[in-house]
Amino acid sequence: MAAAIPFSVSLSLSSDSQPSKRLPVILTSSNLQLPFLSPHKSLHFSSRSLVSSKCSSPSPPPPSPPPPPSSTTITTTTTTTSTETSSASTTYSYLEDSYKTGRFLSNEEIEKLNALQDFRYHQQLETGSMCVRLMRLEEMDITVKLLAESFVESMVLPVGYVSLLRYLVKQYLIERRAAMPHAVTLIGFYKAKQEMDAGEEMEDVEELAGTVEVCFDKRGANTSPPTPTSPKNAPYICNMAVKGSLRRRGIGWNLLKASEELISQMSSMQDVYLHCRMIDSAPLQHRRKHLMCKKLAVLKNPSELDIPGSDTKLSSQLDMLKS
Repeated sequence: MAAAIPFSVSLSLSSDSQPSKRLPVILTSSNLQLPFLSPHKSLHFSSRSLVSSKCSSPSPPPPSPPPPPSSTTITTTTTTTSTETSSASTTYSYLEDSYKTGRFLSNEEIEKLNALQDFRYHQQLETGSMCVRLMRLEEMDITVKLLAESFVESMVLPVGYVSLLRYLVKQYLIERRAAMPHAVTLIGFYKAKQEMDAGEEMEDVEELAGTVEVCFDKRGANTSPPTPTSPKNAPYICNMAVKGSLRRRGIGWNLLKASEELISQMSSMQDVYLHCRMIDSAPLQHRRKHLMCKKLAVLKNPSELDIPGSDTKLSSQLDMLKS
């Protein structure tokens, strides 16, 4: 362990009749304090001391005074800070590389990111099963593909725009990923059931079925939200998409339920906002965008989200989003 060299500079604020003639202090090797010398002590030599030194051994130096209280306080503070830093580093090391944001995180943010890493939402459907969790870094490309195809379809754009939208969506997801744990992208995987000849059931390999973005607070809010805007300090759900071939199976509804469960765990706010786009029937097919709010019930157990009647506000409007 390297020895620390104490170093101090004292500033005298006494009055000076000629401040312009004051010379600057030059630090050299002669006036630097070494670890084996006591601070603010000097050695004086005289002829008497030289003579006596030849006849007898020098008297031992007086014991050094104890360090001032301020030094003890500083040492204690440094030790506490080092302990907290090492604890945060240890906690951060438990995160998978796929969930690390690449920026400095506080201890509270690291704890939230650990909770997000372990989040799972499982649901059995009539035609299979579904699992919702946080998007990993290596799963960004398949999520980008799903979102780009969904946007092209919803905005009635030519198929040639998919490549351009993929580039824009990927840049957006990269920026939003840096906002974790204040905002996250969830993805849902679906496993279909198949009946065998003997009446047994076997599940296929899971496939990406949908995605949804959840913002928890002001730091995770989108810089350019759609109008009408929602409160930035309130949780917000957006950018939900379901694969076209897997719609009408309850996947979109369970993505919303997973988002509500995660918000209940990560935020103390009860009001959750989302934008809903409604399309009028033919022949005009006018598109109208509405800002909708749902008040989540105070839950002691996350499983209470699935209890009928737990939705206390706008449940009928949210039923229209069921996919």
